[in-house]
Amino acid sequence: MKKKKSWAELRAESSWRMFKIMSEFVDGFEKMEQFGPCISIFGSARTKPDNKYYKLAEVIAEKLAAEGYGTITGGGPGIMEAGNKGAKKGKGKSVGLHIELHHEQDWNAFIDADKLLIFKYFFARKVMFIRYAQAFVFMPGGFGTMDESFEVLTLIQTNKVDRVPVIFIGTDYWKGLMDWMKEVMLKKEGNISAKDMKLFHITDDPTKAVKIITDFYKKEVLRPNLKL
Repeated sequence: MKKKKSWAELRAESSWRMFKIMSEFVDGFEKMEQFGPCISIFGSARTKPDNKYYKLAEVIAEKLAAEGYGTITGGGPGIMEAGNKGAKKGKGKSVGLHIELHHEQDWNAFIDADKLLIFKYFFARKVMFIRYAQAFVFMPGGFGTMDESFEVLTLIQTNKVDRVPVIFIGTDYWKGLMDWMKEVMLKKEGNISAKDMKLFHITDDPTKAVKIITDFYKKEVLRPNLKL
């Protein structure tokens, strides 16, 4: 059994950990600044290629490429692979923000060779997802997708980042959560306001999802989310 480090030993390592964290931010900022307008697509790593949501993610990314947007994913399999695959198919920028995990496969084959970033820390990776995305598309997913979606909504709700389009794909998948947010969080407990339910869109139509984004940027400037 591996011996656990003492408090003193851990404290001595803290400064070195700080430099590791800083290096991830510096490397991420320097690389992501070069890629131009991109959309972050989130979803389950477990989604198989024959799943309808895999196919939808691929179509959305391809359509976004036709409009001049790159796609940012977590770089893994499932929905992430579909997003990168669609971007590649549409000849758009295909960015992968891979996280080191013991149980997950390596990055997918559809990421541009010069647009793969590998992270140790989830929080540094999240900053890149949010700061450099001009919109967010949430496909069906698990705990990770829930975490990312609620963090994005919280940052927009609290004005910590600029408001940009947030789109949930899959009305059947998200209906239960949306109903609970409306009936319990909003009406019963009053933990959110009515305007918070307007921070996002939900649809099954990839063309509509892309149109929400393109219509938004007919009036807004394309740039990184500078508040973060």
